[in-house]
Amino acid sequence: MNPSPSAPATGVQSWHQAELDQGRFLIQRGSVDGRHVYYPREFSPFDASVPEWVAPRGTGTVYAVTTVRRKAEAGGDYNVSIIELDEGVRLMSRVENIAPADVRIGLRVQARVQLAEGRGLVVFDPAGDAA
Repeated sequence: MNPSPSAPATGVQSWHQAELDQGRFLIQRGSVDGRHVYYPREFSPFDASVPEWVAPRGTGTVYAVTTVRRKAEAGGDYNVSIIELDEGVRLMSRVENIAPADVRIGLRVQARVQLAEGRGLVVFDPAGDAA
């Protein structure tokens, strides 16, 4: 899955966001060495190839986490997590459907695209037994 040549010249990040807005989470893979890349970029930092777009398995592990404290009337506490996908890339997101204080390093998670006001965002839910 690569951006079509007729797509507007808005860059890979804009193309990636447009895919998220359609509910599709994609990462890139170098076309020479096959290493995965995330956040989207024009060229693989590993082999300088133009990476191809692929759908990740979506499973991963919480690599780091912090809880942001807010008053209940401001929306309550939430977590900010760095997730390491099974493909080896890391991204910042949050884990939902679990109390923020219960999100722990090593927790297995599953990605999903959450749409809010037409904009897609990758978030994670506890996977399997953790749910």
